[in-house]
Formats: sequence, structure tokens, C-alpha cells
Amino acid sequence: MVSRFLTRGATSLSRQSMLSKRTMATVQSSIGDKKVEMSNLEKGKYINYQRIENNLQVVRSRLNRPLTLAEKIVYGHLDNPHEQDIERGVSYLKLRPDRVACQDATAQMAILQFMSAGLPQTAVPTSVHCDHLIQAQIGGVPDLKRAIDINKEVYDFLATACAKYGIGFWKPGSGIIHQIILENYAVPGLMMIGTDSHTPNAGGLGMVACGVGGADAVDVMADIPWELKAPKVIGVHLSGKLNGWTTPKDVILKVAGILTVKGGTGAIIEYHGPGVESLSATGMATICNMGAEIGATTSLFPYNHRMASYLKATNRSAIANYAEEFNHNLQPDQGCEYDQLIHINLDELEPHINGPFTPDLATPISKFAAEVKKHSWPQELKVGLIGSCTNSSYEDMSRSAAIAKQAAEHGLEAKSKFTITPGSEQVRATIARDGFVDTFEKIGGVVLANACGPCIGQWDRQDVKKGEVNSIISSYNRNFTGRNDANPATHAFVASPDLVTAMVFAGDLTFNPLTDTLKGSDGKEFKFADPSGHELPAKGYDPGENTFQAPPADGTTVSVAVSPSSDRLQLLKPFKAWDGKDIVEAPVLIKAKGKCTTDHISAGGPWLKYRGHLENISQNCLIGAINADSGEANSVLNQETGEFGAVPTVGAYYRDKNIPWVVVGDENYGEGSSREHAALEPRFLGGRAVICRSFARIHETNLKKQGMLPLWFKNPADYEKISGTDKISILDLQNFKPGQDITCEITHKDGSKEKFLTTTSINEGQWGWFKAGSALNMMAAAAKARGA
Repeated sequence: MVSRFLTRGATSLSRQSMLSKRTMATVQSSIGDKKVEMSNLEKGKYINYQRIENNLQVVRSRLNRPLTLAEKIVYGHLDNPHEQDIERGVSYLKLRPDRVACQDATAQMAILQFMSAGLPQTAVPTSVHCDHLIQAQIGGVPDLKRAIDINKEVYDFLATACAKYGIGFWKPGSGIIHQIILENYAVPGLMMIGTDSHTPNAGGLGMVACGVGGADAVDVMADIPWELKAPKVIGVHLSGKLNGWTTPKDVILKVAGILTVKGGTGAIIEYHGPGVESLSATGMATICNMGAEIGATTSLFPYNHRMASYLKATNRSAIANYAEEFNHNLQPDQGCEYDQLIHINLDELEPHINGPFTPDLATPISKFAAEVKKHSWPQELKVGLIGSCTNSSYEDMSRSAAIAKQAAEHGLEAKSKFTITPGSEQVRATIARDGFVDTFEKIGGVVLANACGPCIGQWDRQDVKKGEVNSIISSYNRNFTGRNDANPATHAFVASPDLVTAMVFAGDLTFNPLTDTLKGSDGKEFKFADPSGHELPAKGYDPGENTFQAPPADGTTVSVAVSPSSDRLQLLKPFKAWDGKDIVEAPVLIKAKGKCTTDHISAGGPWLKYRGHLENISQNCLIGAINADSGEANSVLNQETGEFGAVPTVGAYYRDKNIPWVVVGDENYGEGSSREHAALEPRFLGGRAVICRSFARIHETNLKKQGMLPLWFKNPADYEKISGTDKISILDLQNFKPGQDITCEITHKDGSKEKFLTTTSINEGQWGWFKAGSALNMMAAAAKARGA
């Protein structure tokens, strides 16, 4: 079923793909003659397929080989295709994305940084989406009202900043950023960066969409090329056809089990093959969305008629027709090579359930009950949750509603608590019109606000106490410890909305709706029929309330709302530039053991309200990381006083004494969310370097942007030599050249010393960020020089 580390071509594609021009096509010089707007909401901003054509003509002449779809789109956005080094997995590419998207939690810091750069307007179309600050508590309407009240200061800041800098603003209640992007902004063949790790959702419409930190977004907003290490390309060849209970979610759950949480790092996952034809556009988006869980740069699909249908259903027929004209560059070339190739036969694919505590522990449904009993996972299912940015489409909701309707016809209500999160106001209005909301509420479901909610920890959960062992299952993407409800004892599992919906009627994790029966109110046993739903609404989408604020034609007179006394927002002060000296005997603030995600480094949930206030949010810095010396969280040795304290407290103590410090980490340090606060906070508290066995891509870049040194142990076993009582010197920095190893020296508590080597992916431009103190410092200096 699966071939690992094969290099083979895309030789068996969808029928439409095979009919399209997939060979090394000649440039159609007329493609740019047509003017098609990127979005119905942005007048005068046109799709630039001509640039891609022109760039690929240069790239093809240089590489002289067939290209994958990922390469076509990425290389089609090169800033300088004539001189750019192009080697997959090696070269650093300078790219020109077509647009930027930010969610409200990360937008605060991104906009604060953009303001510091002193520019009048964003260089590319940009949007901000208010989806992260709405806590799930009672239900959609009251929860939204409370959030608008509580977060008024932040929403006012974002609304005024968007108006001033020419940014589209989606008000609270609009929906989740990724669903809004899919409905309004995603365009086949274009490139977008977004300040959220699940930005790749737009790959469901054939877009290269990458999650980044806010500093990367600021670069693009400021007309500076975005830098990305040339991704490798992992091909996933799909054959067969989805059937029965198997859904697109099961494709990515299977892939996550194969590749693990770091197996996609540095690569784009490119799906192809005849099996693609059985997936809807929103189903493809689900698969791409959760590619973030395997560390992938992004994921995408070739353009096909399912994408065209979705574009037309969302009032973008002109884009669908234009993409069809450009189809030769929206498919992989015949004979292109992948760095790794995975085969999945959809005819044989079982529904999967992944977890607990990690999204790559994949178990087919036929074996799941046995695994529950084997590991003594809590069998009672407390809560089932569907929706989120991963699975909140009309199709998802229609299939779940069909299952709920079957149960209602047998007189059943949900045994477990059951929540439903529509992905957007458009989806909410449409499922309300078509009766799905009534169906869910009839069986005891609660429809939450159009927002992220429990998926990101915005959940005021009351049914269990913190520390109480329990199980939940969701159609979300992430299930790290404490992710959803801040309870480390919650066993969170991830599955399709279909399985989640069926299982809430059993209230039991061992229930298998494919084989098991339930007892109706009449006492008779019944078995669920295979789920069925509608790819698109037969009556079209109901747009619901208008929640979009377009920027004015001229925002120069708009004042951005930031109060000096605010505890939610704080203007940024530049970090100090490097003093040109080695980092000598910096105490180890913490040696983190095992999984250390961005949730561990900068917790979400209640901390989200401080995303615009660096000083306040830094009080959560590394409080979830496990101290390797003690096995405890948020307790580290202050090497100056000999006392133990909270991680942020000890870090700030060192900073205030002008003592630089370092963090030591394990494998895949910083996996998870794109939140740059996980890099900003250590820098704000005086950290200078993170040394670990390996980094997650986005977090490593975020550290570089903030002037931190991300160093890899050249010998991973050297991690074992260090403890939280040690000090580390980083030597000969004055003579460092990109590509060189960096020597470090441990000073142990007893005074003995030993050296070890580290490597780093820092290139020449990134070394400039370190020397300047941050990328933003370098950008501001350049802007000042231009104005002088």
C-alpha cells in the first residue's frame, strides 16, 4: 500500500489531468492579456498567471526536466528566476507571494511589527480574520456577544489598523480564517502566506499556501521577498475511490501515521492520481489543512472539475474559467520526480482514529476498540466535537446531519455532549436554512460560534475537573496534551465528523458504527447506514450576515487605536543589536524533555488575550515545557540565587542582570502552531539561543527573525551531556560564516568544561538579522535609509 522513499514520476493522474497539457509546455504569452480579479472583494487586484508563465520559461531552460506541481507554483513565484539557485532541500528561495492572511491572535503582533516598519500601506492584498478570541461556553449567539464585549479593545485596534493600511477586515462572527480564505480568496496556482499553521487549507483549491510567523508576513506586506528553503516534494498517489464511512479526513490521518509529526518537514506534500477525482474541493482542503500536523511546508492538489464546481458555487466562475486556461501549469508534468512517494488505495482505506496526545498515532477503526482496552484509555466518551477549520464545510455538516437524523428517527439523543462549529457565517446560514441546525439541536447538539473555539483551547469546559481522566473525540486537527481544554488528563482523539457524530450516540470509544448496533427507543437494535451528504448546497450558499469591512480608498487620516495603559496591546520596542562578542557562560534556563510544541512554549487558551502585549504574554514563556532534570513543568533553577522559580521569572531575572541565557531542546522543538510569540517571548526575556536535536520549520524561522540563534546538535547524543545546572558558551561568532559549524562549550556545575559542535541553517541574510538584533530592526533601518 505504501512505498517509502521512492523517486518516481506522476504517471497515473486524474482523467482530467491526463487530458490536460502536462508535458513541458511552451509559454502561452497571451495568458496575461486577460484581467481576472483575485477576489470579488478587492477591485483592481488581478491574478498574475503571466508571471508564473514567464518564470517557468526561465526555470525550465535552466533545469531541463519535468516539474512537479509544487515546483511549478513555487518557482513561478521566484523574485529572480534567472539567478536564483534552485536545488530542492538546499537552496534558499526568494519568493513573491500574491497575498497575506492573518488571524486575530497573530495579526496583533504582525500589525504592531508592520507599524514599526513605518510604511503607509501593505504591498500585497492582505486580510485579517477575527476567529481566535471567541470562547466556547454556552452557544453561538451569547458566546459571540461576550467575546465582542471582552475583546472590544483588540477588535478596535485591528479594525482601525486595517482601515489605515489597506487591509480587509473580517469581523468577529465571520468564521474561521481558513474557511473564509477558501470561500473568497484561494486561487489555483497562486501563493499565499498566512500567520496560522493551517494556512495550507487553501491547497484544496490548488494554491501554495504556507503558515508563517508574523515577521515573515510583515516582509511580504512591506514588499520584501519571502525567503523559503526550496522544499522537497513528497508525492501521495491516490488510487481507487472513497466509499462508505471513509472520508477525506481518513486520507490525512493515514498519511500522518506514515510520515509522523515531523516526516513532512521541509517538504510539500503533493497529492495526485485517479483517486483525486473522488474528493470534493473542501475534502481536499481538509487533507491539506492537516498536513501541518506532519510538519509539511504545505500540501496541494492539481486543479480539477471539483475545484471548478466549488469556485462557481462561491461566485467565482471567472477564476474557474481562467484556471482552466492555465491548467497546463496546474498539473504536475508527466515523468516528474518526487523525493518520496506514498501509495494509498482509497478502495482499501479504512476510517481512522488518531491519538491520544499526538495526531500521528493512527489506528484503523477495526482495531481501535482493542487499542482502547489494551492501553486502558478511558472508554466512556465525554464529548464529541465537530467543525473547526479542518472539517466544517457544508459537505461535512450534511453528512453529520444525516447520521444525526438516523439516530433521531430511532428516538435517540446524544449520550455524550456534542458540539458543532460552523466554519463560516456562510456555512452557518446555509445549514440553518437547510434544516441541519434543527437536526443537531433535536438530538442535543450545541451549535457554537463561527470561530476556532475548543480546537485552540478557547473552551470554558465545565463537565470535568482539571486533572480528571476522560476521553473526547473531535474532527479537529490537533490533540496535543491540554490543547483543547487545558486538562492534561484529557485523552483527545481525532477522526472524521462522521465517526465523531456516530460515536456520541453510543457514548463509548469502542463503538464501531461500521459493524456495531445501537438500541433505539423502541428497544430494537439498529445499525447506521453509510453516511451520505451533499458536496455543495442544492439551493446555493446563503451568505448570511455581512461581516466584512473593506478598507477605505485612503486610510491616511485613520488613527490606530492603542492605549498606552492597555494590558492587551503594547507598542514594540526594538531588541538590542548583537554586541559583536561571543555568548559566554550563558546559563541553561531549561533543558526541555520530549515533545515541546509551541503550546508548551507559549500556551494558548486564556493567554490569547495577551497576544498584542509582549510583556504580559511573556509570563507564559515555556511554562508547559517539561524540565528534563526534574520531570516537572514551570520550575527551573536560578543559577545565580540557587533557588527554583517559574521559567519566565528566572528568565526575566537573568535579563535584568544582563545575563544572556539559552534553552536546550529535544526532537522537533517548536512543532505545532505558527505562533511567533514562542520566539518573541524568549527573546524579550533575554534568551539568545535555542540548542536542540531538531526544529520544526516555522519555529526555527521565527527564532531567526527575532535575532535568536537556532542551533542543532551535530551529534544528537550531546543533548544528554547538558543539565539545567550548566552554562553554555557559543564561541567564535565573530568569524562565523553561513554553512560553518559553531563550537559550543559546556561549563558544568563543578567547573569542568567540555566542547560540542552545533550546526545551523542560518544563511547570509539571516545572519544579518542576528547582528541587527532582529529582522524588524534590519527592515526599519533600511526604510530609514531610503527616506534619508
